[in-house]
Amino acid sequence: MFDIDTIREDFPILKRKVHGKPLIYFDNGATSQTPTQVIDTIVDYYTNYNANIHRGVHTLSQEATDKYEEARIKIQKHFNAKHSYEIILTAGTTESVNIVASGFSSILKEGDEVIVSALEHHSNIVPWQMMCEKTGAVLKVIPMDDQGALQMDVFDQLLSNKTKLVFCNHVSNALGTINPIETIIHKAHKFGAYVLIDGAQACPHIKPDVQELDVDFYVASAHKMCGPTGVGILYGKQELLELLPPYQGGGEMIETVTFEKTTYAGLPHKFEAGTPNICGGIAFGAAVDYMNAIGFNVIQQRENELLAYATEALAQIEGLKIYGTAHKTSVISFNIEGIHPYDIGSILDKLGIAVRTGHHCAQPIMDYFKIPGTVRASLSFYNTTEEIDTLVAAVKKAKMMLS
Repeated sequence: MFDIDTIREDFPILKRKVHGKPLIYFDNGATSQTPTQVIDTIVDYYTNYNANIHRGVHTLSQEATDKYEEARIKIQKHFNAKHSYEIILTAGTTESVNIVASGFSSILKEGDEVIVSALEHHSNIVPWQMMCEKTGAVLKVIPMDDQGALQMDVFDQLLSNKTKLVFCNHVSNALGTINPIETIIHKAHKFGAYVLIDGAQACPHIKPDVQELDVDFYVASAHKMCGPTGVGILYGKQELLELLPPYQGGGEMIETVTFEKTTYAGLPHKFEAGTPNICGGIAFGAAVDYMNAIGFNVIQQRENELLAYATEALAQIEGLKIYGTAHKTSVISFNIEGIHPYDIGSILDKLGIAVRTGHHCAQPIMDYFKIPGTVRASLSFYNTTEEIDTLVAAVKKAKMMLS
């Protein structure tokens, strides 16, 4: 049973007021809120066993190491990776993408081709552009259509024996579009290309199975999944992680060091130089536990209901246009004719409603629609239909004030 009142009690921030109004938080696409269960895990770490890991023989260090590696195993099981050492704990999705891009910068050669989609976040565009500049590889783009879906027939035409890498987000952060990653992975593998899927926006809504997908790399962030900021994962197949050179040098990622030669540690430590975000990693495990306790089938059903309710209600507002109408998660990007999205967002904030405005780090999507940006309301399972009613009334008020 899904008891929304009990769920909302888990999120203390939902009780606060903004500008004298009860907070309505519809910016989950940027970061989700954090439940008490995760906050308590963070407090417990710093209160009881704050110590560096993997290096100490003392009790606190051993306790912290055990908790950190237990969290890695929780994350491994959540994503169904074959081995725990295929889960690299990183600073977030952006660093995870850059680790792979940096590694392939020493492998690709001039004339190789890489493919990205038109729906990408800047974090899944810029690192590949930098990689292509270093190697002479050619970047190609799967275009989108007016519904915010990828043109898969064009993807078929882009694939060739020159294709070495394909990069695509699982879900568009700007539009909510769920991309056909199973098809993308299958078709890319036919040409011997490796595939990285950016799962940052998908993982709050969908529980991916990396073995079933047969994906080569999958990246995600904790702060989209009720966890803390500053921590994420890079999943990679063992043989590919072993193929890539280290991303950075330092402590922890070494086996032996002399002034003549250094040998590197095995997975996952090869990519985890320095002291990690220990508390963040442990809290990520707690967040995974929390979401799995609710159940992703329940989360999806709840969010689909909220999406349908909000879409129907907002669509009744004259002059309001929703961008991205393909199969999607609970994200609604919209504009009102003749009004800048920033102005709408500012008024909504004064009414206690948190939305995101701008290009959402997906400027090519906005260029496609020839708009400066959108108002994005991104919903989570802890939101309510009553909050959506308040949003709709507030958008109407903003329209009246700005028209």
